[in-house]
Amino acid sequence: MKILIDNGHGINTPGKCSPDGKFREYKYTREIAIEVVKRLRAEGYDAERIVTEDGDISLGQRCARVNAWCDRMGAKNVVLVSIHNNAAGNNWQWMAARGWEAWTSKGQTQGDKLADCLYSAAKKHLPGMKIRTDMADGDMDKESNFTILYRSKCPACLTENLFQDNKEDVAYLLSAEGRKAIVDLHVEGIKQYVTQKK
Repeated sequence: MKILIDNGHGINTPGKCSPDGKFREYKYTREIAIEVVKRLRAEGYDAERIVTEDGDISLGQRCARVNAWCDRMGAKNVVLVSIHNNAAGNNWQWMAARGWEAWTSKGQTQGDKLADCLYSAAKKHLPGMKIRTDMADGDMDKESNFTILYRSKCPACLTENLFQDNKEDVAYLLSAEGRKAIVDLHVEGIKQYVTQKK
């Protein structure tokens, strides 16, 4: 199983930061993605990032990188997790929304099973944190036709790791405890999914 990790946005993407500028999504998601890949590789998994550049890489190019692996290995042997941070406003003022959530493309897909594993891990590693769900179709993940999800040939899931415009969420994300929890939930959720696929 080839595990692909996507880190959200780039250094030149407008906004995508906390109102005070101390938290920047492009930087944080790259740090988390690097650690997730490092941990998975240390445990013998075949994992890598699809975007190693600091600049923003278009969604089309990101999908092309994912699909090249799908064409090489077979889509059922590839899995993608795209790591992001949420925002409730325009990043210029602090907001009240909090929590963790995961997204898949619309309809019943293998991405739903991946999201289930990530939700299970999030509940374990983010105790006391709000876990945001949408049970309308019988599972916890939220659904939308985000380009990185529906144009990738393999099972794919996008995680929104707390809110970059909520003071409490940002303080937690930047803490050693928070960073470890976000890494741990991704590593554990991905491993659980891969194990189920064997």
